[in-house]
Amino acid sequence: MTGMNPLLDFNDLPLFDQVRPEHVAPAIDTLLAESETALATVTQPAFPAQWTEISKVLDTATEKLGRAWGVVSHLNGVADTPELRAAYNEALPKVTEFWTRLGSDERLFAKYKAIDVATLNAEQRQAHKNAIRNFVLGGAELTGAARERYAAIQERQAELAQKFSENALDATDAFSYYAGADELAGVPEDVMQAARAAAQAEGKDGYKLTLKMPSYLPVMQFAHSSPLRERLYRAYVTRASDQGEPKFDNSALIREILALRQEEARLLGFRNFGEMSLVPKMADSPQQVVAFLRELAAKARPYGERDVADMREFAASKLGIADPQPWDWSYIGEKLKEERYAFSEQEVKQYFTAPKVLAGLFKIVETLFEVTIRRDVAPVWNPGVEFYRIERERREGERVSTELVGQFYLDPSARTGKRGGAWMDDVRARWLRPDTGQLQTPVAHLVCNFADGVEGRPPLLTHDDVTTLFHEFGHGLHHMLTRVNERDVSGISGVEWDAVELPSQFMENFCWEWSVLRHMTAHVDTGASLPRELFDKMLAARNFQSGLSTLRQIEFSLFDMLLHTDHDPAQDFMPLLAQVRREVAVLQPPAFSRTAHTFSHIFAGGYAAGYYSYKWAEVLSADAYAAFEETGGKDGLPSVETGRKYREAILEAGGSRPAIESFKAFRGREPSLDALLRHQGMA
Repeated sequence: MTGMNPLLDFNDLPLFDQVRPEHVAPAIDTLLAESETALATVTQPAFPAQWTEISKVLDTATEKLGRAWGVVSHLNGVADTPELRAAYNEALPKVTEFWTRLGSDERLFAKYKAIDVATLNAEQRQAHKNAIRNFVLGGAELTGAARERYAAIQERQAELAQKFSENALDATDAFSYYAGADELAGVPEDVMQAARAAAQAEGKDGYKLTLKMPSYLPVMQFAHSSPLRERLYRAYVTRASDQGEPKFDNSALIREILALRQEEARLLGFRNFGEMSLVPKMADSPQQVVAFLRELAAKARPYGERDVADMREFAASKLGIADPQPWDWSYIGEKLKEERYAFSEQEVKQYFTAPKVLAGLFKIVETLFEVTIRRDVAPVWNPGVEFYRIERERREGERVSTELVGQFYLDPSARTGKRGGAWMDDVRARWLRPDTGQLQTPVAHLVCNFADGVEGRPPLLTHDDVTTLFHEFGHGLHHMLTRVNERDVSGISGVEWDAVELPSQFMENFCWEWSVLRHMTAHVDTGASLPRELFDKMLAARNFQSGLSTLRQIEFSLFDMLLHTDHDPAQDFMPLLAQVRREVAVLQPPAFSRTAHTFSHIFAGGYAAGYYSYKWAEVLSADAYAAFEETGGKDGLPSVETGRKYREAILEAGGSRPAIESFKAFRGREPSLDALLRHQGMA
């Protein structure tokens, strides 16, 4: 079977180019059966309660299942077809049921509790501690009907999350508008060309506009036509809701997801899902998170109010817009930024060609973390996907050799059938395999949704795109640069959810350093690098509307936490969103806005009662980056010594110890809010 089914080939990298929908069921059934056998073996009374012995049998079997299912899930996210979706959905309940049962198996729980912790090394002790906690959170202490109900809840939640995700993708893909050239006055030329090419590819006249970010955002920022902006805005903020096509409406799914989460939390002895969610996180309680968000909101609000007042005044005096509507704000903001700082995103974009940006990103990573990044070869799911390897030099006396550290796939472009946003995911983890004694190196996916190049020109990235790329690469470095050999705590595994954004947000800071930026820019036509004068304008505009953007993140975070603590799932959730907006937002969206209905982070992406993590980790990442500001050289380049210390304390340690310990090992103290407020111009 291994020779026939690419999902059962674990010799090296996944055979993405060979996987077909018909491979999914037989491969997953085979691997589930092998995992069942392994579970039955290690839970025999005579089987030794020893970490390595259990791992040798059980972890090697379940790791294969996880890797194969990871391939299927990944393809479902980046190359969705009706056939693959059907195969994924058919296998999903079986996979969910197995993981749920494994995580609550009382025989396995007893075996883990019987392990003599004194026989474990530090990494294994942390993994063991996490495992015991996860058994409790996984329902291992439940019995009878409660246990059965818990399993049913897990299976149903997996189905609902997948359906939520499908509706969000399908509702986004379902919209298109073919605009005339006159409607697109003000829209950047490269966006126009891409829209024209998209229409021509379908044999249509005009310019095809969609709700994918590379199409939607430039229209909202640059199109002079308010009716066009309104058309796209209404479509965007009502996706997958009761305001759009009924077949994509996520309303009922959200209500059921919330009810199941509350029921699950109460089965496990928590008052609400928020409390349960925080057990494996840094934050102590929902109250602490809410207090943190409200304190940050109070600090940001005066800046947000000033941002809106500036836009209102500018709109009235310069643009003739006396009563701005929700679809006008992005346009007004862009025009105000152009006037105040005398540059536009469109002007900046000409200097950020994708190949040059990537080379610049690699240069800073190679310099700071003492590694080399090279092109590599692997089977891929789309011709636009690139594959790379990260290597490190090893010196043993006079001998110098090259060590493979990790590898990664880069999938940069937006396309139909690929879900929106950007993310990092693991293909496999670093692991000193107990079955072979060989070291398995980590592999990552880095996925973005940038616009393609047109007419033979390279893709052009906005500065936001560049920041996104650096962000996801930070996650990738956390996964790939680890030196931990225990799979469950190597790289991002075992890292508290509200600390996992530290390395990603940390990397974003380099997008604002002249010493870094000048090496990663070349004008698409002239090849000239970004002028210092333009960079200085960008820097001056860095915190443009930072009050507004901070309040927007807090609005999402507070809604998420209150939704999972104070809200009664039997009630409509829209009044809670309205209440949070009244408390936090300085720009009120229209009554028809339904942003919750595509809030995939919390309803389909693992951030439930955890969206606050972005702001929480920003405090950590800003403070960590301040160490580089304090130690930078005369040339403005970051200190390699500080980079080494950061790599060793945070990236290499992975999840092998609590995140606060790693932070203190790097900074020598507790984190402080000061650097974040300073970086965002709100000190």
